[in-house]
Amino acid sequence: MERIDVTFPSGDAACAAWLYLPDADSTDRPGPVVVMAHGLGGVREERLDAFAERFSAAGYACLVFDYRYFGASGGEPRQLLDVPSQRADWRAAVRYARSLPQIDADRVVVWGTSFSGGHVIVTAAEDRRIAAATAQCPFTDGLASGTAMSPLVSMKIAALAVRDVVGSRLGRPPVMVPTTGEPGTVALMTSPDSVAGVQALIPEGAHIEKDVAARVALQIPLQFPGRQAANVACPLRVVICEQDAVAPAAATRKHVSKAPDVEIVSYDTGHFDIYVGDWFEKNVTEQIDWLRRTVALP
Repeated sequence: MERIDVTFPSGDAACAAWLYLPDADSTDRPGPVVVMAHGLGGVREERLDAFAERFSAAGYACLVFDYRYFGASGGEPRQLLDVPSQRADWRAAVRYARSLPQIDADRVVVWGTSFSGGHVIVTAAEDRRIAAATAQCPFTDGLASGTAMSPLVSMKIAALAVRDVVGSRLGRPPVMVPTTGEPGTVALMTSPDSVAGVQALIPEGAHIEKDVAARVALQIPLQFPGRQAANVACPLRVVICEQDAVAPAAATRKHVSKAPDVEIVSYDTGHFDIYVGDWFEKNVTEQIDWLRRTVALP
């Protein structure tokens, strides 16, 4: 396979991406592509390359991008996690993928994990040309995720978020909040497995900024991307982690079961287990099998 560094425009900046192209075959015809991005404050290096390498080895091109304000992508201020901006980045990524000569514009698959799992559901609901969608351990319900956090922590984060919003209007730098922390600390994800789970995704020796602008905490409770599952016309595959303390399984199952063409897979794991080790192997192998059944290669 070949991996190429590319960029595409979105809004006020450019998104950096990896374009994986599988080995050329004798047909030399445009093929399908899997468009991929990470979850809450995540970047490509946090195990998305592991998934993309496997998809590409199976014959699927992959476009793996960082959102604006994160990773290698442009945009200021840095670490600004804004839901409308990320949804616009998804639309721009799909548009760019469709423009590539190696890609069949009618066989674009969108793939998201955790927070981006919600973005994928919305993207597929809004774009009827999407060929298929995969959402693993997806964020689907802001209320369910919010109530998984202690009320005291929620209040402290809300105070930071208000300071951040006010400061942004006065031209001040963002007020930051950690994406992960131990239970009871002030962070967006404080489940017992959050700190170790995220650390397991970061390559050895790498430094990846994990704080984000606190204002996103005012957006999350108002987000219910799972409600759009009923409007997803393409085949949808949802991986639910039954022990998920970040994106609760019951809320996700309630929403995605309303999709007209859905395959729901349940694993007896926590939110972060399916990125690494044996659970990763099972997860990615079954995802490739679904891809082959759903979006055939040339």
